[in-house]
Amino acid sequence: MGALERAADKVAQGLALIGSLGVLALLVHVFVDVVTRNLIGRPIPATNEIVSHYYMVLIAFLPLAWVERRRAMVTVELLDLLLTDIARRISDVLVALLACAIYGVIAWVTWETALKNFAIGSFVDVLGYRVPIWPTYFLPPLGFVLAAMVTLLRAVQAVRGVR
Repeated sequence: MGALERAADKVAQGLALIGSLGVLALLVHVFVDVVTRNLIGRPIPATNEIVSHYYMVLIAFLPLAWVERRRAMVTVELLDLLLTDIARRISDVLVALLACAIYGVIAWVTWETALKNFAIGSFVDVLGYRVPIWPTYFLPPLGFVLAAMVTLLRAVQAVRGVR
C-alpha cells in the first residue's frame, strides 16, 4: 500500500471518528435535554435546531469518504462475474470516475449554497435568539469533495490493477 492510500485511510478514519463523536454528542445533548425537561421543567434551548442543523449534517456528510474508502456504498455487481479481468478493470475505472464526477458536481452545487448562506449569515430564531446555521452549510461540500478524492484514488488503483 502506497503513501497515498495510507493517507486516504487515515483521513477516512479521522472523518469516521468525527462522525462517531457527532453521534455521541447528539446522544448526550438529547439525553440532557430530556432529563432537564422532565426533572426541572426547563429543556435546553435550541436542541431541535442544533440537532437538525449541526449534528445530523455532520453525521450524514463527513463520513462519506470513509464509507467510500471501505467500499460500503450500495453496489450491484450483476455482470462482474461474467467480465474478464481487463473488462472488470475498465468497468471499475469508469464507475469510479463516474462516482467522482457526481460527487464533484454535488460538491460544487453545495459549495455555492454554502457561500450564499455565509454571505447572508443564515440563522434560525429560537425564542428571540439567533442561532447561526451558516457554518453547517460547509460540511456537505467538504464531505463530497473528500468522497470524490477517494473515488478518484479508486480509479487510479483500478488502472494500476489494485482491487
